[in-house]
Amino acid sequence: MKNLKMKMARVEKDLSQDELARMVGVSRQTIGLIELGKYNPSLSLCKSICKALDRTLDQLFWEE
Repeated sequence: MKNLKMKMARVEKDLSQDELARMVGVSRQTIGLIELGKYNPSLSLCKSICKALDRTLDQLFWEE
């Protein structure tokens, strides 16, 4: 399932996939795969992404 919430939060912060990837210490491809729903990130990576995007785990990674 695509993670559109993460993509929207990234776009709202005016960050490219590459910029977000550098902020959290992963490759651009990893960010792209998370957004496409083809990669299940570790809890540590989820927390880093949330911190970088000023969101909570629930806001970005919890399915409604």
